[in-house]
Amino acid sequence: MAGKIRHRNEIAEQYRWNLEAMFANEELWEDDFRRAGDLIKELAAMEGRLGESASSLLEALQLADRLSRKVERLYVYARMRRDEDNRQSGSQERFSRAEGVMVEAGRSSAYMTPEILQIDQEVLAEFMDEDSELAIYRHHLEEILRQKAHILSRDEEQLLAMSAELSMAITNTFTMLNNADLKFPFIKNENGEEIEITKGRYGSLMESQDRGVRESAFDGLYSSYEKLINTLGASLSGSVKKDIFYSRARKYPSCLSRALDGDNIDPKVYNSLIEAVHSNLDKMYRYMALRRRMLGLENLHMFDIYVPLVPEYKMLIPYEQSSSIVKEALTVLGPEYRGLLERAFSDRWIDVYENEGKTSGAYSWGCFDSDPYILMNYDDRLNDVFTLAHELGHSMHSYYSDRSQPYVYSQYSIFLAEVASTVNESLLIDHLLKNAKERREKMYLLNYYLEQFRGTVYRQTMFAEFEKIIHERAEKGEAMVPEALNELYLELNRLYYGPDLVLDPAIRLEWSRIPHFYTGFYVFKYATGFSAATALKQQIKAEGEPAVSRYMEFLKAGGSDYPINILQRAGVDLTSPEPVIQALKLFGDLLEELEGLVE
Repeated sequence: MAGKIRHRNEIAEQYRWNLEAMFANEELWEDDFRRAGDLIKELAAMEGRLGESASSLLEALQLADRLSRKVERLYVYARMRRDEDNRQSGSQERFSRAEGVMVEAGRSSAYMTPEILQIDQEVLAEFMDEDSELAIYRHHLEEILRQKAHILSRDEEQLLAMSAELSMAITNTFTMLNNADLKFPFIKNENGEEIEITKGRYGSLMESQDRGVRESAFDGLYSSYEKLINTLGASLSGSVKKDIFYSRARKYPSCLSRALDGDNIDPKVYNSLIEAVHSNLDKMYRYMALRRRMLGLENLHMFDIYVPLVPEYKMLIPYEQSSSIVKEALTVLGPEYRGLLERAFSDRWIDVYENEGKTSGAYSWGCFDSDPYILMNYDDRLNDVFTLAHELGHSMHSYYSDRSQPYVYSQYSIFLAEVASTVNESLLIDHLLKNAKERREKMYLLNYYLEQFRGTVYRQTMFAEFEKIIHERAEKGEAMVPEALNELYLELNRLYYGPDLVLDPAIRLEWSRIPHFYTGFYVFKYATGFSAATALKQQIKAEGEPAVSRYMEFLKAGGSDYPINILQRAGVDLTSPEPVIQALKLFGDLLEELEGLVE
């Protein structure tokens, strides 16, 4: 049947990531799994000794790092193997075991933070002064002291560590439901062929010039979610209740405060993002009105907002061409960066195409002891080219951080996670616009850039506001039933998109399919990251090498300082609303440029 999804073994090896570089065979994974168990026992045996001397504290911290590295490698590999095909019971079992050993590792180290807090601060300072290796952990130890009010007793920390596996069950249930069990109907494409809707194909279907195909795909997708809406509502409610439990257990005034405290970010940054976007909704309303006019529609529906506004201009880009375009666009970041991009393709960091049971969407992931890997579901669309550039940005950030920082600081903050990826996207769109050969191509690309703003700044801020409201309501004891979630989501769409968009009833269900809602208060970082990336890109274009040098230091910084400070050294201050305001000003300028090209 036309459009049938391939099995994994039908996809050529060159398009599948090389996870054998992490573990050449399953026996090696099992060996590391056993070694992790030994390290867990060794770390547990250090309890009660951290304050004895600088050498004892250093020994425990280094042992904790070795254990964390081992467990991280086991977990990342198991998760990525499962993501290749979520239906494989062997992969599910391995991942479950990896989760279990991660919980055991957390439990074995739960005593460390409370015990460190029992060491007199002057003694701790003396320890770091007398041992240069221990001094490496200075920022890490100071961060523990900063969060002292939210650290519990040894027994309470162990209890919370033991609860981690239970808390993961909510997200895992949603993941399996969303990626393995949920099935979508078949519809007819533009050629009258029966094809199955999948999450990987959905984007292409929503860009179809055939409005009937778009409407069928839209209704078909959401009809499948609607059949499970009570289950999905209970799942999201459980995730929010989990957030409330951990926030209250750690004595935070709200879930938002707890979510941001790890990055030492004031909740005002979150709220000012929403306020800045609210004050620029007129530009989004103008864009929707232009979209309706350019498409020649009497009424603009939700299934009309993704279709390109230049119907006669097609950009279908095969994967090999995509890789060449991305490498050329990022040449401005220097020869070393370009060399790493070449490695990403030649060493098979990337899992390219959709297959049966494969996790939807895209991500970049890896561990300290591996190359960064990329999961994609490439479908020859322009959006897939940008996804490739985006995930390569994550991968380069991880590569530089892992190789420039000691393990304890190798992980960059989630708050910074979307900056490097979006710098790549921004450089790519500039490259494409610069090389546009005719008016229709330029209009097509301007439309695409405007869509990036809509999807990353406006839409993700709408998601962020939805998250904020549902957490606040749950914190007050209000029930999170599907009807209330549907009504709230519909009202936010009305606020963000304005009067020129018909709110099809099915859009009220969109919250039920968003995986990021299971990682509380993450999505706002897409919007702040986009704004910071826009500023960094502008500096790179204006200054050249000095700005590139600052940017490379940003990539190498990892978690060695608070994210706000790392960004400030790179030249962006997100404690001010100015980067968001300037980004939305650029959105307005691009909109005006497109309006001027419309005949």
